[in-house]
Amino acid sequence: MDWLDILIGIALLLFGRKLFWLFVGGVGFVVGFQIAMDTLHDQPQWVIFLIALGAGLLGIILSIFLQRIVVGVAGFFAGGYFLSNLAMALLHANDEVVQWITFIAGGLLGAILTVYLLNPALIILSSLAGATAVAQSVPLEPAAKGILFIVLAIFGIIVQTREYVSAGKAPKRADSSTQ
Repeated sequence: MDWLDILIGIALLLFGRKLFWLFVGGVGFVVGFQIAMDTLHDQPQWVIFLIALGAGLLGIILSIFLQRIVVGVAGFFAGGYFLSNLAMALLHANDEVVQWITFIAGGLLGAILTVYLLNPALIILSSLAGATAVAQSVPLEPAAKGILFIVLAIFGIIVQTREYVSAGKAPKRADSSTQ
């Protein structure tokens, strides 16, 4: 499933803010896949894939109807996913307690950011989640994965910020009543 994580990661890097339902669905899939892999070791790969797909689709459906709430929840999962993976990479450990504590801390920070600073938070969190998904899925040494993560995160932030700024600076029609 590494190729699918890479594709979702690239989509999050490039379009996470613009298509926030993609951000929500992508984060739902990636986090659902990770949780299913960690908890359902003895299940076939297709079961884990279906669980991840279900989590992603549920996120998309809910995001259409409950936009602000779902974006906050997705911000929680994206922030938690990023921070727990960062902690595990920096500590070179696989301690479940540290992983859960950093997941919750990152999740709370991600949720707060998305609720109060929606567009900038979506840009940053979708770029971080996309970079994490891609970097974890490529067969590189840990140091190279770290460099790849940083480059991809910066690239995603730049691409999405440029699109966001250019969309906000579209020429406005002159109002004939003010002339």
